[in-house]
Parts: sequence; C-alpha cells; structure tokens
Amino acid sequence: MNTVIGVIGGSGIYDIDGLEGAEWTSVSSPWGAPSDQILTGTLEGVKMAFLPRHGRGHVHAPSTVPYRANIDALKRLGVTDVISVSACGSFREDMAPGDFVIVDQFVDRTFAREKSFFGTGCVAHVSVAHPTCPRLSEACFTAASAAGITVHNGGTYLAMEGPQFSSMAESKMYRDSWGCDVIGMTNMPEAKLAREAELCYASIAMITDYDSWHPDHGAVDINAIIATLHGNADKGRALVARLPALLGADRVPCPHGCDRALDYAILTAPDARDPALLAKLDAVAGRVL
Repeated sequence: MNTVIGVIGGSGIYDIDGLEGAEWTSVSSPWGAPSDQILTGTLEGVKMAFLPRHGRGHVHAPSTVPYRANIDALKRLGVTDVISVSACGSFREDMAPGDFVIVDQFVDRTFAREKSFFGTGCVAHVSVAHPTCPRLSEACFTAASAAGITVHNGGTYLAMEGPQFSSMAESKMYRDSWGCDVIGMTNMPEAKLAREAELCYASIAMITDYDSWHPDHGAVDINAIIATLHGNADKGRALVARLPALLGADRVPCPHGCDRALDYAILTAPDARDPALLAKLDAVAGRVL
C-alpha cells in the first residue's frame, strides 16, 4: 500500500510549495462540496493532497466548513494520513506565539456541526479515547524539530464553536479549571470524522496569541494574529516538506489501529441498514461494508 499524505491547511496556509505535477482537482462527495478543489502532486516520491480548510480566499467560517465532505473527498483520493494544520490561541505561558504544539487530546465544545458520517439506518460508535495517531504525531514533531521550530509534544485542544473569540471568563475556565493548552475552532468534528473514515490523523496547532486570559496581553488582537500567521505559514510549509522522507512511500498498517477503527464499530444489523446511507458511506466505510 502506498502512503498518501493529506494536508488540511488552516488560516494562512492555502497551498504547498514544491509539489511535482501539482494540479487542483475537483472531487465530488455525496456529503456535499468540499471546501475547495484539492491540490494533488508528489513530494520526494510520496503522493500528497492539500485541501485549504477555509477555501482559497478564506470563504468558509469555522461553523460552515464542510467537514464531512472534506474527509470523504480525501479518502476518495486515496489519502492514508491526514495532517491538520491550524491557527490556535495558547493557554500556557511557555506555548508562545510562533510556537507549534502537537495536539494529542481534545475537548469538543462545538454544537452547530454534523459530527458523524453514521446515523439512523447505520449506527456506528468509534473510539476517540486517543483521537490522534501517535505514529503520525511523532513524525510531525520530528519534522518540526528538524525545521528549527519551537514545538511542544502533546497538548489538549479546546474546540470552540466561534466565530467570536473567547470571553475572559471562558478563557480562564478553559485554562485553569479544565486544564486545556490551546484553543481553536476547526479540529472538531474533523478529528472524529477522520477516525470514522479510518484515517490516521495528526493535529499541529500553530500558536498566534494568548487568547484573552493573559494579564499582559489583553483581548485577542486580530492584527497581531495576522502578523504571526504569516510567519507560522512559512514554518508550517517547512514542516510539511519534511514529512515524505519520514513517512516513506510504502505504508504498513497503522500500529495503533487507526486504519481499522470500524472493525467492531457498526452496530446496525446488515438487514436493517439503510441502502441510501450505505451508498454515501462507500468511501468512508467501504472496507467493512
């Protein structure tokens, strides 16, 4: 089996440098239109697919990103490993603007989004106890370190609905009472959907600000965020450029079982399953259906 790296780029990252045979490709999904066309090509002999989460020109708000269509489209292109890159605020003094955090846990506070491919007619429950892939996360940490990026290995991401930033009371609660490390608006339900699609998933949080808890920084300043975004985008591309050499072109089964997440997840009896829903699940769950 061949490795195909899928990169979902967040705010500030709308393409990948250096792809050979780069081509923007339209992918049709039964879950609707993805955020944009997907940039496909190869980098150091490894196939890659890049999807700008908000669309080129940043046209999708966090709540309206078509998360199911995005994951389904990547799966249809043969993607095996998904790298999420997103701008985040920090709840920790030592996780400063310009630093990266390799996320390993989430607290999902979103409420206005479709969070599953499954439902009435085909019920499934996957485990997200460990929502990111340790193998893929380790590769991202190694790539970030090699690129000279200040990177923190592990952190809890608070996923908020947005699009407004946190109040000071919320920010302090997430930091002090809940023990979260970073805050963003887009990794949920993305990580859950990647698990349902049996894709290895790693999350790279690119710190832009200290949210609103920090006594010396006050409220989030969008102008400061944009300035930091530009620097982070260059770092993010440098990190991604190192992943093909680390992951290799030949892929073996995930040692943590991400690519077998549906083995025992589907509970609906075969004769009770909805044919229309099964047809929509052909890419996501075709291996088990």
